[in-house]
Amino acid sequence: MGFKIRTKDLNSVFEKMSGSYKIVAPIVVEGAGRCSETDIVRYDEVKRVEDIEFNRKSDYSYKEALLPITQTILFFTQDEYKEPVVNEKPQIIFVRSCDLHGVKRVDDIYLRNGFVDPYYKKLREGVKFVLIGCEKSFDNCYCVDMETNKSDNYDAYLKVSDGYAYLDIKDDELKEYFNETPKMEMEVNPDFVTENKIKVNIPENLTLDVMDSKMWDEYSERCIACGRCNFVCPTCTCNTMQDIYYSDNENIGERRRVWASCQVPGYTTMAGGHEFRKANGQKMRFKIMHKVYDYKKRWGYHMCVGCGRCDDICPEYISVPGCINKLQDAMDEVNSNDK
Repeated sequence: MGFKIRTKDLNSVFEKMSGSYKIVAPIVVEGAGRCSETDIVRYDEVKRVEDIEFNRKSDYSYKEALLPITQTILFFTQDEYKEPVVNEKPQIIFVRSCDLHGVKRVDDIYLRNGFVDPYYKKLREGVKFVLIGCEKSFDNCYCVDMETNKSDNYDAYLKVSDGYAYLDIKDDELKEYFNETPKMEMEVNPDFVTENKIKVNIPENLTLDVMDSKMWDEYSERCIACGRCNFVCPTCTCNTMQDIYYSDNENIGERRRVWASCQVPGYTTMAGGHEFRKANGQKMRFKIMHKVYDYKKRWGYHMCVGCGRCDDICPEYISVPGCINKLQDAMDEVNSNDK
């Protein structure tokens, strides 16, 4: 059972919540798109419900809230080191169903993959997720085929319409903020899409043999290895380390974890200049197979959540679902070569 309240009353609740939580949601950032005349939807702190963008898919995912682009993991001197003190408030993050599934994948990597990453854990602890429904599919989404279009693993659900907010709250701590708010109890169910324009077909017979297909040569010609697809992806977690030495004392500095991309040159460079996956097509092959093959072997579900942001951001108009849909022909190709 959910309830309905006035939007202005929800803003009062937001004000109370802000004392204990940092509320993070997709907002419109004017003039920050690909050129100065275009806007972009990106996650940032909000104070009012009117600041939240409900009608457009965010260009960047929730990921920046849990995995900062650059994160200091220790400070060092010539003789010692220490971890930074983290005193940030826990977060309330507004997400769509596909991104909520993305959180599960990131948790797999940082919390359940044979070790617990302490830096991620500190930011992840105490986080509440508020689900934003999708009344219709956005361009380039293929969440239905990836089985991420629906989710009941949320702490609260929110829909705003005609001056009212409709909520379904599961988390007891969040419910307490609404105890004194005038409300009308009613049935509230999340909006989930059931069909996308984009369809994907992952072959049942997909194996590592597909790596020998000639289909990957196309992407050596088209991909410019900019890494944008990785940076907007809600499940990409690659990073690198940077040691920053202070200019006033070269023996003092900090070590930072910084977002990186398996698509860019140099990511796999080893000592002596040896590098795996030099061709851009090989990088594309690695990414696609990770998203729809080997991750499922490990966890039982695909890494890709079908949000379509990779297609939205690519300057060369390379389609990831289009690439996935070529895998069956690629498997047929390599199987025929074995005969």
